[in-house]
Amino acid sequence: MDNLMLNNKIYLEGTVVSKLSFSHEMYGEGFYTFDMEVMRLSDTKDMLNITVSERIITDVDLTIGNDIIVEGQLRSYNKFVDGANKLILTVFARNIEPCLEKSKNPNEIFLDGYICKEPVYRTTPFGREISDVLLAVNRAYNKSDYIPTIAWGRNSRFCQTLSVGDNIRVWGRLQSREYQKKVSDTEVIRKVAYEVSISKMERVNKDNTIIDEEIGVV
Repeated sequence: MDNLMLNNKIYLEGTVVSKLSFSHEMYGEGFYTFDMEVMRLSDTKDMLNITVSERIITDVDLTIGNDIIVEGQLRSYNKFVDGANKLILTVFARNIEPCLEKSKNPNEIFLDGYICKEPVYRTTPFGREISDVLLAVNRAYNKSDYIPTIAWGRNSRFCQTLSVGDNIRVWGRLQSREYQKKVSDTEVIRKVAYEVSISKMERVNKDNTIIDEEIGVV
């Protein structure tokens, strides 16, 4: 189980921006969610969802406006919404503490997983190269988290050499992206998607040796 703790790690520094909301109970343990804002280097902000056990928050002040550090894993689950299953991403906190001094990297994630869907290469209207890659990251008790990732530039081109089943390691940040969805001729709703923006990636052989390595600028 220790190895499965190491294949999915996230570190965040940010500000609490919503109150705790009860999420669910499992084996008598209550879990709550809240939102936190994490700054990017570009001075824009990512709005990220955090899930935390009631056992962790007893000694932590999660008042809106407080700066905190969250360490844990990025988890996924399916939720039935509007007649269809939707993939939900949340940061499962294993530790929360006050953030007394901001670092240069307030949003870092590492994933070691397997490609479970053929990567999709595309270009933006401005000519930027992008590849969408869905990773399955193993978890304890024969479970997996399915995490959408996005690669840019040379990393995007590198993704064209990857196939379903390939083991890759990625480093990057978790980001939120707002978009509008048309639900009728007169109604448009605003939604938020989450994905991991890749800054570095490796393809790994079965004997755990690195086959290819790509580093890009996000």
